[in-house]
Amino acid sequence: MLLSQLGLLDHKYMKIFIGSDHAGFELKAKLKKYLEELGNEVFDKGASELVPDDDYPDYIAPVAMEVSKDPKGTRGIVLGGSGEGEVIMANRFKNVRAVLYYGGTTNIIKLSREHNDANMLSLGARFLSDEEAMNAVKLWLGTPFSHDERHVRRINKIEELS
Repeated sequence: MLLSQLGLLDHKYMKIFIGSDHAGFELKAKLKKYLEELGNEVFDKGASELVPDDDYPDYIAPVAMEVSKDPKGTRGIVLGGSGEGEVIMANRFKNVRAVLYYGGTTNIIKLSREHNDANMLSLGARFLSDEEAMNAVKLWLGTPFSHDERHVRRINKIEELS
């Protein structure tokens, strides 16, 4: 029986790239396992070991590069202490629309997909419990882009400038 038939999966299977520095290292491992259990194909871009003084661009850039190559067919999830530097790094890449979540209302997660067709999610690992992060990721992956004309128009304007 498929996971979707059991009610355990609200989204179609995806190719997901994931990366984190030391601050999100432990949560990344948990999310990777969770994503695989949901049936996704997950590619870990590091860190592969905990290095307390590593630099987040070393792990976020490879994720953003992959999403930039196939912005409609892939998704990226990156983690850091606050997630702020990570989202800034990711958004430097063409075709990447990264958003930040570090707690609070999950409506912002839905809107990031419905209105902005966000293809990368940055998580502030120091501000989220494991459960909050997993719920946010599942909601983000399961929320489709609305394709409303006004949102398509706005995304096209962003892409024209990059």
